[in-house]
Amino acid sequence: MSPAKQASEKEAAAPMAAGARLEAMRRRVRFSRLAVWTVIAAGPIALFVAVASTPTTVEAATPATPTAVRTAAAGADPGGYAQLFVSAWLRSSAGDATTAQARLAQSLAPDVELPDPATGAQSTPQSVTAVRSAQRTGGTWSVTVAAQYADGRLRYYAVPVTAGGAGASFTVTGAPGVVAGPARAQVAKSSYGVTVPEGDLSSAVGEFFAAYLTGSGEVSRYLAPGVTLSAVSPAPYQAVSVQQVSAVEEAAAAGQVPADGTKVRVLVQVEARDADGRWPLAYELALKARSGRWEVAALESGTDQDGGAR
Repeated sequence: MSPAKQASEKEAAAPMAAGARLEAMRRRVRFSRLAVWTVIAAGPIALFVAVASTPTTVEAATPATPTAVRTAAAGADPGGYAQLFVSAWLRSSAGDATTAQARLAQSLAPDVELPDPATGAQSTPQSVTAVRSAQRTGGTWSVTVAAQYADGRLRYYAVPVTAGGAGASFTVTGAPGVVAGPARAQVAKSSYGVTVPEGDLSSAVGEFFAAYLTGSGEVSRYLAPGVTLSAVSPAPYQAVSVQQVSAVEEAAAAGQVPADGTKVRVLVQVEARDADGRWPLAYELALKARSGRWEVAALESGTDQDGGAR
């Protein structure tokens, strides 16, 4: 056969092959649609089986990567592991390595020697807390753990820990060392520099906390529109009194309630009482003026020295 004739036959065959492939694809689409309608007609059980049997490799793999990253980031800090070790180590004795605490300490730190307290020594801590974790090179960490004793002593231990598998495994690699505790941080000057005298604002705050902490009245009546806040339940205190109110904005110190929409942020020192005694508490509030009264727009327990309820 001549080359010209062969080329002509190939050119003629190409459209036929393409048409055959297109027709095959159409048949598969029609078959798939038919299968789906058949399953739906067969009932929900058949539909569930069909969905469950569908390959999901791509779909399952897609969210796995970010989840793994978040888990590794959250689990890399060995503070809790070091805390558990120090708690067991301080409750152990080399004279009896078969106790539960001794075996736990040895499982967490196989190469670390157990202590040997004197008979009758009051060396068992009341509580143990990890207070600082510092990462060194690679997967090595130094964790500072505080041990508090019943007699008021507070002792800090630095614990070397190696983390493996992005936080999937930990090992205490050496005996803990007694170290000085963390230094006291410098505190910035509070932004709540405006003293709020007795008046409408302090009265509104006092009534709000009476409802919030003692169950005296409904909390909702002191809230700004759109704010949702539930009282502490069961009510933890029998009486509450406001000791001091400080504000960020000068408007809080005005003798009368300002124009509607005026917002202020205040720090409230509260004294709460119950059957067990007196408890000094502090809260941040955001208040908003409306119809000649102050209403609570936001609440946070504790204080923010840099200012403002969030």
